[in-house]
Amino acid sequence: MLTLRQDDILLDRRADDWRMALDQATEALHEAGLVERDYRDGLFDREAQSSTFLGNAIAIPHGTPESRQHVRRTGVRVLQFPAGVEWHDGNRVHVLVTIAAQSDEHLDILRQLTHVLDREGVAERLAGADSRGEVAGLLSRAVVEARLDADTLCLGFPARDRQELALAGAARLRQAGCVGSEFVASVAEQAPLGLGQGLWLVSSERGVEVPALSLATADARLEEAGERVTGVFCLAAQGDAHRGLMERILALLDAGAARELHGLDAETLLARLAGESAAARTRQARVLNAHGLHARPAKQLVQVARAQGLAIRVRLADGGFDAVSASSLTKVINLGARRGQQLVFSAEGEGAEAALETVCQALAEGLGEQVLPFDESREQTAAVVDEPAPEPLPADRPHPAVAASPGLAIAPVFVLRTPHFDYPRLAEDPAVEARRLEQAIREGSEQLEALVGEARGGEVAQILSMHEEMLGDPELLEAAREQLQEGSSAEAAWWDAIETAARAQEMLADRLLAERAADLRDVGRRVLGILCRVELPEPPAHPYILVTDDVGPSDVARLDTSRVRGLLTARGGATSHSAILARALGIPAVVGAGRRVLALEDGSELILDGERGRVIPAPSAERREAAEQRLADHRRREAEAWEARFQQARTRDGHRVEVAANLGNTAHAADAVERGAEGVGLLRTEFLFMAHAQEPDLDTQIAEYREALEALDGRPLVARTLDVGGDKPLPYWPVPKEDNPFLGLRGIRLALTKPKVLETQFRAMLMAAAGDPAAGAPAAGATGRDRPLRIMLPMVKDISEFRAAKQILDRLLEEIPEAERTTDVQLGVMIEVPSCALLAPTLAAEVDFFSVGTNDLTQYTLAIDRGHPELSAQADGLHPAVLKLIEMTVDAAHAHGKWVGVCGELASDAVAVPVLVGLGVDELSVSARQVPLVKARLAEVDLDEARRQAGLALAQATSEAVRDALEVR
Repeated sequence: MLTLRQDDILLDRRADDWRMALDQATEALHEAGLVERDYRDGLFDREAQSSTFLGNAIAIPHGTPESRQHVRRTGVRVLQFPAGVEWHDGNRVHVLVTIAAQSDEHLDILRQLTHVLDREGVAERLAGADSRGEVAGLLSRAVVEARLDADTLCLGFPARDRQELALAGAARLRQAGCVGSEFVASVAEQAPLGLGQGLWLVSSERGVEVPALSLATADARLEEAGERVTGVFCLAAQGDAHRGLMERILALLDAGAARELHGLDAETLLARLAGESAAARTRQARVLNAHGLHARPAKQLVQVARAQGLAIRVRLADGGFDAVSASSLTKVINLGARRGQQLVFSAEGEGAEAALETVCQALAEGLGEQVLPFDESREQTAAVVDEPAPEPLPADRPHPAVAASPGLAIAPVFVLRTPHFDYPRLAEDPAVEARRLEQAIREGSEQLEALVGEARGGEVAQILSMHEEMLGDPELLEAAREQLQEGSSAEAAWWDAIETAARAQEMLADRLLAERAADLRDVGRRVLGILCRVELPEPPAHPYILVTDDVGPSDVARLDTSRVRGLLTARGGATSHSAILARALGIPAVVGAGRRVLALEDGSELILDGERGRVIPAPSAERREAAEQRLADHRRREAEAWEARFQQARTRDGHRVEVAANLGNTAHAADAVERGAEGVGLLRTEFLFMAHAQEPDLDTQIAEYREALEALDGRPLVARTLDVGGDKPLPYWPVPKEDNPFLGLRGIRLALTKPKVLETQFRAMLMAAAGDPAAGAPAAGATGRDRPLRIMLPMVKDISEFRAAKQILDRLLEEIPEAERTTDVQLGVMIEVPSCALLAPTLAAEVDFFSVGTNDLTQYTLAIDRGHPELSAQADGLHPAVLKLIEMTVDAAHAHGKWVGVCGELASDAVAVPVLVGLGVDELSVSARQVPLVKARLAEVDLDEARRQAGLALAQATSEAVRDALEVR
């Protein structure tokens, strides 16, 4: 496992920009004998794909899979930049954790660093650290918060003095598994310390397993030596984990509210300690989302809370002692609320009841996701209800789903099915049950030991070793034995012990410990399977395609990439975290394929196409041979395309079609040129606005756009104006709550509500394209006057929105002297809304160009959310209705001498490229990595053949028929 050591840390580095910082990082890896100097290209390629900025002033540069050939041995170098480095995504970086990994070991470092991201002040402390030990400590020390929940409270205890209350609190912490006998003995030796207002405190660090706080109160009002005894806090201290709890207690004392604690029930007392006053209104609501409050539903919850017009706080009902603002996205996500957990919302003042009702109702409705009612008895792991087996997929026939990670895989399948456990809750003889449990634990440990040996090191072996260690935890066995003495069966006692331990870990609100909770349950299921004589499925030793219901990010990260050729899930969408991580690991993935894929037989052969988003079970020999040929051809074509990447893009018979790059960051323009891009066909300028806490000013925008224009060296730049709203909110530009934000204020509609923002963006683009007079003579082929600037407006529905924006641009062209702005400028629109395509003839008379955004055009034409887990497979841009709209757009544009580009995902679809050319499209804009392949694809077809393919596609009735017809050719 890749780990951080003090010897890996280099202090006090300086760099003028992120590129220089990466150069230094490469040199540090090279000097340590970890990489060849060519590994530098891999670091830069990775940044071109996506920023490696992690958060809290930390970036984790690492190479691409292709660059692993330059890694001599696995290692890491940490570079500290006290003055900071401006990263290409606008963030400030003080520490580079630069990784040379021969496999996917950078994920180890990522897991180790996740706990640092939400810790306040870490960025400043990393910048100011003056020793390697201090930097290592900041990067490796996890933040643990002390536990406080209903199980650590001891209320209404029949005590005669505060010493008895202290001991009662210590005993409760021992019962909760937080401390041992040594802690209780330490408390017995102390006299409680007075805090005031009848509250007292005892604390110890001896015998502490999990930091925690108990509060013991008496069953009747108690006085001792003339002093009131409202309650005694018993603190199991460990480091500074208790700091947050003590701050809450001090706040309670400052407010003079401690006297009110006597006689309160557990729920109300926890509310007071969480900062909720007696005047606060509270409501509870259960999380129903299948994957809990992850980013998308959390964002919806925050928007609902903000719209209420008063402060709303939220905490976990089970173990969440600290209430956080429901208007803070990071705070809400960090609650880590899972499906089935209760949230407690609180608010004060006029309208509090109505506001809480609105928030709880939104939670009950799923926050934009489809949810099912929660039935605790049916959702326990040990009580899985049998469902009818799904109908198997037909052999040798393509089954459509969602393309999640590109690539082609041909391998036997391994179906990971959730095991069913059936056992009695009670048993008659505790001794017999104890022997059964101990034997099952021994057998489970032997299984894990054997698997560790088979794994031959690496991450899988590390995880299995950790599981083996967990099985030897005496606390787990002791907790199960207590349940056995109360009459539970071995199965029930074991699973209750596992669940209690897992939930205790999750309450600590640390991401690494949350992963340990998942591991605990994995270990628990292994022993439960032995007790129930249910064998847990083990993956085969040979290469395979993993088929499962759904998979989380941690599951994907644990995949043995040397064996897993592909990933197929019944549920999930292309934007899920697991799909994103699969792409990062280079594993072809198809998701959202439906329950029928779970009926595939283990060992049966499958073709998985992560580019087309389909699978073919039990393929015929002919189809398999064709797929193998595709794999070989793809590798050959990639190599040939790279060699020819700087050639002008043309069809086989010489027809010119420009191939440009889609960018989300101006810093990546130089990389796009290096990959053969003939311009930038889509610059998503919203990245600039999202990278700043406030709206970027004119100078900031000029500098950003100029960076791209200079890198393009006279090649055209097509910049899309600010496209936010819908699923891309800006924190400093709040949008009122909308029932359907994708049909609401977004794109040009939103921009026109603040014309000054649009005006500043226009002005910055015009001035940036004029060049920098202070920089001296411009590069060859790129004078200050002829840097081609193409501005396009997103989400235009008709001519009125275009005219409103053009009026602003025309005024600026009059106001800004020609010497200070470009004269080579065009204003066009994106064809994303069907009405815009249908009205293309009226628009073409006034616009300078069209650029078809096939992603949104498909979504709106077919009324399918392209991120929908069940329907997104049907959102295919090759649908004849979408193609017809593109044809209408091209015909209208060419009738007025205007050009048309396509900048959606369809432009890089190998099947679609000839169709788009045949429809008359003049430009294809794709991801920078796809530029060489798209150029190569163009060179394989001639214009007449492309026109025939376009006509064939338009004659079909469905997207499936289009693809079938084109593949036959």
